[in-house]
Amino acid sequence: MGAGADAAPPSPARPADTAGFLAVDSGGSGLRVVVASADGGVTARRESGEPVRTGARGIDPGHLMEQLLPMVRALIAETGVQGPATAVVGAAGLSTLGDALRAELPGALRRELGVRTVGLVADAVAAYVGALGPRPGAVVAAGTGLIAVGTDLACWRRADGWGHLLGDCGGGAWIGRAGLEAALRAYDGRPGGSAALLARAEETFGPMPGLPGRLYPRPDRPAVLASFVPHVAECADGDPVAAGILRTAARHMAESAAAVCPADSDARVAVTGGLLKVGAPLVVPLEEELARRLPQARRVPSAGDPLDGSVRIATDLAAGALTLPSDEAMLTVVTT
Repeated sequence: MGAGADAAPPSPARPADTAGFLAVDSGGSGLRVVVASADGGVTARRESGEPVRTGARGIDPGHLMEQLLPMVRALIAETGVQGPATAVVGAAGLSTLGDALRAELPGALRRELGVRTVGLVADAVAAYVGALGPRPGAVVAAGTGLIAVGTDLACWRRADGWGHLLGDCGGGAWIGRAGLEAALRAYDGRPGGSAALLARAEETFGPMPGLPGRLYPRPDRPAVLASFVPHVAECADGDPVAAGILRTAARHMAESAAAVCPADSDARVAVTGGLLKVGAPLVVPLEEELARRLPQARRVPSAGDPLDGSVRIATDLAAGALTLPSDEAMLTVVTT
């Protein structure tokens, strides 16, 4: 019998033998993280429910790393993927609050994980790529806030996303605020009020004279305003004021999409985000407004979410196949 007859068969090659990639979605509800092998054959994900802090320096890179490292190390141990050579971090607020993140995160990822190439991506760009992939078009990301992003693959354009005090027109906080304004108008006896929304507001927040004191001091004011959206939607069938609020929100959303959508005949337009859960009272007028304002663009369903977008960008970046335009505020690639 030959010497190798009883030897164990050779182990199959592990996808982990080559460096993989890391994809991150840092949003208002926390961190979501994917670690994958270079060929995409091994993929695992984790998430935390704690949003990354922002302060005087903007997004806090130390707090992001504090949450990210334990998750990534656990995923590496789980999958066998070696330290990722490429990382893409999609972050809410990157375009306006990302200076510290851009300055410090690439070096921290290199020191702690050996990452050599880092893509820093605004969450709206990650949402765009998750929805449409690397093709020309426009995406409206509609949740508590609202932003529209478009590209012709030569540059990025954005519209709105200015926050609940200055913009985010048509987003959840905007709809909730408009619904509560209609409730207060009814309470005062002013024109434009809604008795149905007044009843819902009192059930939700208590007597109207106390509403400012309960709302204004809240640090999570946008989320509190957006929590009233389901009440506006439920009243829309029989209340013309509630229905009008949602029609106006749809118009704002379509205006933002039209402001960023390229004139390219191949352009596509998609809407993504939790606000679509409102259903027909918002979606039907939105489809009508998009068709009217963007007749040249093909309306398509969103293919994925911002984490899917970060994964797609990381895959293309690792393969040297990234075709998206760079932009200091929206998408930058750093090699350490």
